[in-house]
Amino acid sequence: MRWKRKHRYCSVAIFLIVLVFVGRLVYQGQWHCKITQETLAAQELQTIKTSFNFSMTYLLRLKELEESSKLLTSNENISATDGSLQQKLENSSLLNISLNDEMSVAKILQDEPYEYILNEPFSCLLRAPFLVLLIAVEPKKTDARDAIRKTWANESVAWGLGIIRLFFIGVNQDTQRNGSKLQHTIEEESDRYHDIIQQDYRDTYNNLTLKTLMGMYWITKYCPEAKYVMKTDSDMFVNTEYLMEKILKPKGQQTQKYFTGLHMTGFFPNRNNESKWYMPLELFPGRRYPTFCSGTGYVFSGDVAQRIYVASLTIPRLHLEDVYVGICLAKLKIEPEPPPNEHLFNHWQVPYSSCTYSNLITSHGFEPNELIQYWQHLQSNKHIPCQTTG
Repeated sequence: MRWKRKHRYCSVAIFLIVLVFVGRLVYQGQWHCKITQETLAAQELQTIKTSFNFSMTYLLRLKELEESSKLLTSNENISATDGSLQQKLENSSLLNISLNDEMSVAKILQDEPYEYILNEPFSCLLRAPFLVLLIAVEPKKTDARDAIRKTWANESVAWGLGIIRLFFIGVNQDTQRNGSKLQHTIEEESDRYHDIIQQDYRDTYNNLTLKTLMGMYWITKYCPEAKYVMKTDSDMFVNTEYLMEKILKPKGQQTQKYFTGLHMTGFFPNRNNESKWYMPLELFPGRRYPTFCSGTGYVFSGDVAQRIYVASLTIPRLHLEDVYVGICLAKLKIEPEPPPNEHLFNHWQVPYSSCTYSNLITSHGFEPNELIQYWQHLQSNKHIPCQTTG
């Protein structure tokens, strides 16, 4: 009986050895198959290996995020009734609170906050980008999207580092009409460029915070290996080349908890109910905002997107997007880093000259035709920007 069992084990072992040997012969192309079949098999194998590597990396990042996010959740309202919000956030009793079991990151990412109408879930599948551009834009701004594609968000500015541009939009009456021409145009853009993320939330100014958080969510779920991310708007001039070559590339690829932009320090809530930036006392009772960066353009390491999104799940939403992101950073104890030069980020339109624009990152308030005009002039003078009169 024992001899039969050993014989059976030996048979199984021999069968497995033969199977592995045959598999290696097939993989190495030793069998005489048609060349087209060999090519197809090699491509399929490479796709499987790539997908496997991406999945393993993604799962490891999820596990890391789930462990690190245990300090991010609080059921306590973070508003400050006495003293500044910054002082409240420095209180350890507010920060050192554990996540509930049901708030695990895996569950957070499993349940989409808003249905995707248009999505690009595989944009980062084959390569972790050096920089992802999250561009907040209104659905009707077709000309702005086209101008950005032709200028600062064109893949040609990446210098081999790799960038991905994504336009984030919601829905409105114009996109939801039966047979909507605008929605049809957006879908055609998506088919052609594969750079539009559209979700089923109302696309309004007061929902800009939500739109930005959906960008953070997208990075967390679909591009966790992105090295850097920039959130900006559709009326911006962005010197992407300067940003990558002079600011981000010298930092290397291991930067964590990095966040920079135009610092807004010591700002007080605007209590004028006729102001665009009006902040009701009941939404924010604090005397001043924590340090934040202008929402016209800020840059951060990829891990910060994950941290901000998870933190936002327990912080009451405010309609002022850049202020809200600053509150999330304060809770996370991430201090925005000053840019190397105070003139790099601007939330106003800087008077144009090729010399000035070759040494800044953002300038605000551009029409699409202006953007193309200035960009083309800057590119034509990029090697001698300060020796021209333009």
